[in-house]
Amino acid sequence: MRGGGAELYSKYREDENYRRALFYAVIALEEAFSVYKSALREYVEVLGKAVQRVEVGEEPFKRVMYAADLGQIKQLAEKEEAAFEKALSTLRERLNKYAVRHGLKDLNVEEGKARELTEAKQPELSELNDVSFGTKAYATLVAYREYTLGRRGAFGMAAWHWLEVGGSAWLLYYAPKTAYDRAKKAEVERPAAVEEMVAEALRRLFLKPGADRYRGFVEELTKGGKLALELEEKKTKEKTESYVFKLFRLEEGGGLEELGIRLRISMVGDGIIYALEFEDVERWPGFFKQELEAGVKAAEEVKERLPVEDRLLYMLGWVDSDVAISKGRLMMGTSHLWQLAETKALFDWSDVTVRGVNLTLEGPKPQFQARTSLEKLDDAIKMSAEGGWLHMLGTKAGLEDLMHVKSWDDLKQWVAENWDVVVDAAVRRLGEEVRSELEALRDRLSDDKVAREVVAPALLLIQAERLGVNEETLKYFGAVVSGTIDGDGHVSAAMGEVVLTSGEREIAQLWVAALAAYDIKAEVGKARSAFQVIVSGGDAVKLARLYFLFGPPLLEGDERVINYKLAEAVELGAEGLDICWEGLRQTKNGAAADLTLSEAGAAVKYNVYLREADILLEFHSTDRGRVELAVRLLRLAGVVAEVKKEGDRDVWYVKATTDRLAAGHEKLRKALAEVVREAVARGWVDADKAERWLEKLKKGLTLKEGWPKYEIGLSGSGALVVRSAPPAPTAYNRRHSNLGRWGLRKAGTSP
Repeated sequence: MRGGGAELYSKYREDENYRRALFYAVIALEEAFSVYKSALREYVEVLGKAVQRVEVGEEPFKRVMYAADLGQIKQLAEKEEAAFEKALSTLRERLNKYAVRHGLKDLNVEEGKARELTEAKQPELSELNDVSFGTKAYATLVAYREYTLGRRGAFGMAAWHWLEVGGSAWLLYYAPKTAYDRAKKAEVERPAAVEEMVAEALRRLFLKPGADRYRGFVEELTKGGKLALELEEKKTKEKTESYVFKLFRLEEGGGLEELGIRLRISMVGDGIIYALEFEDVERWPGFFKQELEAGVKAAEEVKERLPVEDRLLYMLGWVDSDVAISKGRLMMGTSHLWQLAETKALFDWSDVTVRGVNLTLEGPKPQFQARTSLEKLDDAIKMSAEGGWLHMLGTKAGLEDLMHVKSWDDLKQWVAENWDVVVDAAVRRLGEEVRSELEALRDRLSDDKVAREVVAPALLLIQAERLGVNEETLKYFGAVVSGTIDGDGHVSAAMGEVVLTSGEREIAQLWVAALAAYDIKAEVGKARSAFQVIVSGGDAVKLARLYFLFGPPLLEGDERVINYKLAEAVELGAEGLDICWEGLRQTKNGAAADLTLSEAGAAVKYNVYLREADILLEFHSTDRGRVELAVRLLRLAGVVAEVKKEGDRDVWYVKATTDRLAAGHEKLRKALAEVVREAVARGWVDADKAERWLEKLKKGLTLKEGWPKYEIGLSGSGALVVRSAPPAPTAYNRRHSNLGRWGLRKAGTSP
């Protein structure tokens, strides 16, 4: 469903199924919205009353505060969530009913696409014109809710406007960008009173899964059921507004207990950010001890599984993005445990604490603060110069003086002294118009704020300039860029793009040149106060593959340590994988062949065995890094596998059998089917047995695109166990909710 105006009207007039799908999508959305609207309006009205502006204390020391009834807020949160789930269920049921009854495919819902639309920024809306009416209706209900409750997304603004004015048909009829533009033109925006914003912030304490995960913290903070908030600070700037409140426990008789916490509410652009900041660093961070322990454990696995031994490459990528350098220290803040784990593996943080809690629509999320001495980076630079990446550049690229750098200051100075090489390399790829602004960077390299964003792309440019593009240089390039993406970058399989972020335009241009040196085309875009380096289409696929192959490992299990950017890269990078087979031979129990998966100059040859009971694919090596690469190539082919060790021997391996292979991508299944057919033709494999394998390989074991996959089995005690591994945090929350409705509970939680 593209565009607007004459083209859209022409399709509406000529396509009967299109008109019918729009008609039934509107009916389903209106019914679901009616279920939710009254409950939400009651919630908003009563929620505002749950926070009252009151005077506390005795004259002449009376002060104005905001008193919050936490019990009432919790009840309202539970009631609103139940109403929303009911509305969403109603929408799904009606859309499915009309789709089946009338044969209307445009009523199908792709939840992944709906989430993309809900979270899309304004410039991204035009990339989502082709979503179905069913998907758009689903996204509308979700976006309306989130916009009303404080997440001010672009499509949320459109949904709120059109549903409030009774224009659901127009919302579904228009392309998302058109619907947004017309809502924006009407200059409608839901106002938010201070009491409402405070109530919404406190409501988020009770939202799952965060409320369950950090139950101890929530119970301690809300003990007694009454809070008082004193407004300490209000700031207003262009397009921004912020409030800071000091929190007290409101005791019986009117007494106040200071809690050592501040609530900060920031209205930035189209969104509202809610966060608790800890003043009492002895009391509150202790509630997140298990979280920190999980991060340390994950860091050990990351450290073992890094595909490039020289960790400086990854460190430079992180320094380019989220790890800051200030007064001889390295520091980073994050609310993602996987980011903490990855950087712990690299920088070995000496001080990690929880400085506060972000209040999100998934509940409370701890905000980690990590610090260590700049000497950790100095040590990595020295080791790299003595026998790692910098040493390689020094010997192979004729840059002998690079082998003598021993610290961050030395490396900055070396880059400054060789800046002409960097500028000339960039000009050759981007043109003379960038020369003056890049030359001006040379004099600013003594400033760590500038140098930390410049050194990585500069060294990558020099590497390509002196050594060209080959398997080795691509490996090092992928390792550096992985840290840049993992920090403040972005990967979207649905949008087909990878985005890097830079504070200044000339640094963004430097990254464009560095990417071009490795045959990856990019362009510079503006995003609020920052600049973006946007890679799309086939170039994004190539960059995603390099990121996944040579970046940190994609951990399994605990959802908190799964890098959702890498998961997106797997989906995006799977398109260009090359698969071939050779060397079919007879074995004692059937047949065997060699299957090679290759991508971005990296290739692994696996053994495929057609055995009595199944098809087995395996790869063994004494080099764990090679096995890690083998696992990653399989993941690109759609096969979930992991590195394992052979007992006490220094031998690692990866294996996958029939069902897992049949869940892989079509290209892999076709190659395996060719091996089976040829073995049958030579009389080495039983035809009946082979036919069962071929049937699985032909149909595959994947579910409908965008649908979740579940593994069902029994535990040692006989309990039913259902496992699912979705790619992103938002998907975990949806699946957890679905399993809960089936009467299942998360492992490790009480009934």
